[in-house]
This record gives sequence, structure tokens and C-alpha cells, in this order.
Amino acid sequence: MKLHSYDIANKYKTSVAYFSMEFAVDQALKIYSGGLGFLAGSHMRSAYDLKQNVVGIGMLWSFGYYDQSRNEDRTLKPTFTRKFSYFLEELPVQVSVKINHRDVVVKAFLVKPEVFGTAPLILLSTDTDENDYLSRTITHKLYDGNEKTRIAQEIVLGIGGVKVLDAIKQNIEIYHMNEGHALPLVYELYNKFQDMHELRKHVVFTTHTPEAAGNEIHDIHFLHEMGFFNGLDIETVREISGFKDSDAFSLTVGALRSAKRSNAVSKIHATVSNRMWQGIEDRCEIISITNAQNKKYWTDKTLVRALDEHEDYELLARKKHLKKVLFEEVADQTGKIFDPEILTIVWARRFAEYKRPGLLKYDFERFIKMIEDSERPVQVIWAGKPYPTDYGAIAIFNELINISHVHKNIAVLVGYELSLSKLLKHGSDVWLNTPRITREASGTSGMTASMNGSIHLSVNDGWHPEFARNGKNSFTIAEVDYKLPIAQQDELDNKSLMDILENHIIPTYYDKPKKWVKIMKNSMSEIEHEFDSARMVDQYYTLMFDYEAK
Repeated sequence: MKLHSYDIANKYKTSVAYFSMEFAVDQALKIYSGGLGFLAGSHMRSAYDLKQNVVGIGMLWSFGYYDQSRNEDRTLKPTFTRKFSYFLEELPVQVSVKINHRDVVVKAFLVKPEVFGTAPLILLSTDTDENDYLSRTITHKLYDGNEKTRIAQEIVLGIGGVKVLDAIKQNIEIYHMNEGHALPLVYELYNKFQDMHELRKHVVFTTHTPEAAGNEIHDIHFLHEMGFFNGLDIETVREISGFKDSDAFSLTVGALRSAKRSNAVSKIHATVSNRMWQGIEDRCEIISITNAQNKKYWTDKTLVRALDEHEDYELLARKKHLKKVLFEEVADQTGKIFDPEILTIVWARRFAEYKRPGLLKYDFERFIKMIEDSERPVQVIWAGKPYPTDYGAIAIFNELINISHVHKNIAVLVGYELSLSKLLKHGSDVWLNTPRITREASGTSGMTASMNGSIHLSVNDGWHPEFARNGKNSFTIAEVDYKLPIAQQDELDNKSLMDILENHIIPTYYDKPKKWVKIMKNSMSEIEHEFDSARMVDQYYTLMFDYEAK
């Protein structure tokens, strides 16, 4: 079956299946939660742009991640609404996977390249009449909180994905696991190769989690019972995966031992990952391929044209217009009228405690004094989706909403998906990134903000050190010792953050407009090549797919 509607470029002939639990390719296809999906979406778009022989393998989530709405008091309300995607083409194939000793039917749906301008994308679903209700629920919700359901999802993605590719007669040379969720594919492939040395030639792995505690671990006997190992006996599993003396099975370690090569998603992350997994025997090499985003999709074309033509006035005029467009959304959601002349800071991404959405207001008195300055005021917008059962993160989100009720220049937006993300990146003046040091592997939201002249204000972690020229194209929060107590880290980081805002960013924006424009232009021009996903997907071919392990 021919999946690609374009002619494959000679440079990218190697056939690759890219497995990911989520893809963010378009607002109309809500099968993603955050950064991992945004990255996978950009990968598919750039694979299409460069005419690569890549096919994406993902999941058709019947209810998506969740819809972010509001309770009567305007606090966060997660809702689950069945999604319909009439642009999908059902493939004439169905396969069966064994989950907890039961046969589960998996159907496949194709997103053709011409629909969204991506590499072909195959989405798997168990929500079909051939299955009982419990089996149908496997593909209902992305990252289901139930452990059994989560493992079942991984079995469908890994084993089901390989079986579908075989059923439609795709000759796949490289199986790319974007995170460890697709690891069961290794045990389906083992049935074919019967030799781990040969199998490894066909598998690569991308790790995104920079701390051991954040990597998925399950009891090996539980995984075996669930069918994670595709019917292999436990002794064989232990032998081929290296877990000979432990029942604690790490998906990341399993992937590192099954791939010919793996990559971390920034230079810092590569250093952290190699240090973190240095004691693991028989693991593959971990190299660095820094994450990137698809410039063509994310940038405002008029803004880019003004940059290319050196039209500073037009650049500022367009930025002001984009702020007005964003502020229409603010007004619609909150009833507040923001001023496009006022410096606007945005914090927006997956809403997790370690990303510290509340760091800006840590010294609350100082924060309020800053935003209410009558001569040089500041507007702040927060947005992002907490995990629907992460009640700590939800509490922070609701706290910000409560604060916004009494301050006219603070807004908290719901519905953080591709469309809102674009509005925020186009319309912000400053993009704030505040995760705790060592805990953000890369981060990508600041890349797309920088492409649109939003100045990246960030801790010195992830991708930021590879880009930042402090005060020239971005601003960097002074690095603190990550081994300090969390409260002390937060206090020091907040002080540094506020010092930068009060002493550099705010005075430059209001008093030195020419300098501000220069920083904007530097940001846009210097982000362009290294952090466009065309560079990233090319490196995957040269450094991972076509790499011959020695």
C-alpha cells in the first residue's frame, strides 16, 4: 500500500516508522497533551517538507487528552467530549493484540499527507464494535491514570503498530521510539529477528525525561501478565532485556538496551542522560539531537517578511496587531481589555509543578508593585493544561485565576491547544520559562515564541543555553545550585527573575524602543536555522537512522 503522496528524496530513502503516543499536527486533530505532541507534529511537518520516507504511528484518542473548560466560579473544569475526525481514512486492515490474555482488535486510520501537510500518519484505535466495552476504553483517553490501561495503550501502540505496518505491507527499515511508550514493538520484532544483535540494527530511541524518577517503571511480572512482552516467557525477556536480577522493569532502560543508538533532546540533556544511565550495562550510545519546531507552521508570515525586508516600523506595527488579536481572545474569555502598548509577559505550556508557573508571583508584594506601576505597567497571561488528576497543579492554576479576579492586567486562559498556543506566541512580548534546573530536557515553546519576536526569558537549561546571548537575543535567569532546598531555589530564582524584569526588560521596552527592536530581530533571525525542525529531522537521518552501529 502506497502511503506517501510525494516522491521520496534520494537523501531520505531509508524507510522509518516514527512511534509516538501523541501528535499535534492540527487544531482539528486533538490527540496530544503538550510538548511531546508538539514536537512530534513538527517532526511530521518537516518530514513532509523534506520529502522523507517517514510514517508516523500514533493513537486515535476517542476523547483526546481532555477539554479545558470552567466551573461556575471560573476555576478549571476538565471535561471529556468524544471527538470526530471525518478527514481520516479507515485502512482496510485490522489486527489483533493479546492484552491480559484477551484478544483485542486494533483498527487503523490514515491521515493523508495532503490533509495537513505532514508525513503520512497512521492512528490506532480499539474503540470499535468488535471489542467489548473494556477493550474499547483502551484508546479513549491519552495517558489514562489507570496503570493497566496505560500498559494496554503501550501494547496497542508498539505491537499493534508493527502488526498494522506488516499487514499493509510496509517494508520498514528503522523503528523510531519517541519515548519509551512504544517499547513493546521490540518484542513483536523479536519474533521476526530472533536475535537481539540483528534487531538492534532496526531500532532507535529518543529519551525526553532527564531524571530517573520520571521514567516509567513497572513490575516485570505484571508487564508479562498484561502481554507487554508479546507472549515471550519471562526467562527469555530477562535474557534479551538484561533485567536478570531485578523485577523493576524500566521502559527507558529496556529501550536503551534494545536500540542501536539513542538521542537526548538537548546538549545539556545528553550530558545528564549519559550520567544518569552510566551504570547500565549493554546500553546504546546516547547522543544529542536538540529539539526544534516547524518554522513554516508556527511563524507569522507578515512578521517574518518585515524582518527580511528590514522594516522596523512594519515589524512593530505587525507585532501590535498580533497583540490585539491575542487580546480579543483574552477579552472573550475573561472580559478584560488588554492594551497592546503595554509590555505583555506570557507563561504557557504543560501545567506542571516543576515548571513553576507561579514563580513570577513568588514575592507577591514585589510582583503586584511591578504590574501596577502606573508609568511602566505590565500585563501577564498564564495558560496551560495540568494533568486532569494532578490536583496540586490544578490548585496552582485555580490560585492564579483567583488572583486574576482582583487585578485587571492578569489573565488566565483555558483551552491551551495549538490555536491558542499560536496566538500567545504571536502576541506576547516576553515568553517566560521557569522550570527547575535539570528537570527540563529541552522545552520547545520558547523556540516558536522567539520565531515570532517574543523575547525568551528563561532559566539556563534545556535548549536555551544553545541559543541565548543574554541581553542580545534573550534574557537568562542566573543559575543556582540545583542541589539547594527547593524553597531556596525558588527564592533565588524569583529574585533573579524580578531583577531582570525591573532593571533590564521593562526599561528597555519602554525607554529604549530601538534596542528592544534589535533584540526582537536578533531573536527571530538567530533562532531560524538551528531550531527549525528541518535541521532536526535531517540529523535524525544522518545520526540515527542511517548510522551503522559498530
